[in-house]
Amino acid sequence: MSFSGQSRVIPISGGFHVWTRKVGESPIKLLLLHGGPGSTHEYLECFEEQLPPEGIEIYFYDQLGSYFSDQPDDPSLWNVERFREEVEEVRTALGLDQFYLFGSSWGGFLGIEYALKYQSHLKGLIISNMTASIASYVKRINALRDQLPAELVAKMKAYEAAEDYENAEYQELVQLHLNQQYICRLDPWPDAVVRGFSHINPHVYNTMQGPNEFVVTGTFKDWNRWDDLHEIKVPTLLLGGKYDSMDPEDKLEMGRLIPNSRVGICENGSHLSMWDDSETYFNFIKQFIRDVESGEMK
Repeated sequence: MSFSGQSRVIPISGGFHVWTRKVGESPIKLLLLHGGPGSTHEYLECFEEQLPPEGIEIYFYDQLGSYFSDQPDDPSLWNVERFREEVEEVRTALGLDQFYLFGSSWGGFLGIEYALKYQSHLKGLIISNMTASIASYVKRINALRDQLPAELVAKMKAYEAAEDYENAEYQELVQLHLNQQYICRLDPWPDAVVRGFSHINPHVYNTMQGPNEFVVTGTFKDWNRWDDLHEIKVPTLLLGGKYDSMDPEDKLEMGRLIPNSRVGICENGSHLSMWDDSETYFNFIKQFIRDVESGEMK
């Protein structure tokens, strides 16, 4: 890496601490919200090679419960509102204002929530590989799975009905037929992606999401912001992948609903398009930031 980072641990409400790392030096600042919930900044490490050399200062950040930050054992902490307020605490501690907020997957969910309450602090918003409701996501996931041979679908559903999610055969089916097709299409997966998945906090993830990417039973399963997207007025970039576990058509619809927005679909990308269609993905981000900075998007 050509840019050395500066790590900083930030105290937040409840007596907890979260980890951040600044890379680069620029008046253009971008805070990164990772997915999961309960994953880590690690799978976003590719941002370090792409954006600081272009004059964009970035901030990695592990949310509470994630690998580099405190990991309290308290399920009441794992809710959308507390995470949204945590982002605001982190923003304040880092001294960010008129900054860009990026969110990937669950981070995009969180970015939408943050923008709906705190968009006066934002210069721009980037929602990566996330739709506007969990129901939309579940519809897409089931449609993708139903394309598989009927016997495989039946086998997966039998394990799910028995709640036998840790069964080796079930895990293998999910990894081979779903994760490797719609989460990250590179084979093997990059080390940063493997680390991000291996360090996920199951307590956070299972509480909010459910047992895996394809079974949503957690506390945010009823989340829906379709009717509120028009309230996001800041310049917004919506990123998706043709093979994403989130429907590309949802990104186009979000682009119609958010007044000052544009959509970028990575034709070779999946849920982690920053890895499996990286040149296209980062070109969308660089062009968006250039256009906001130049006043072409206001």
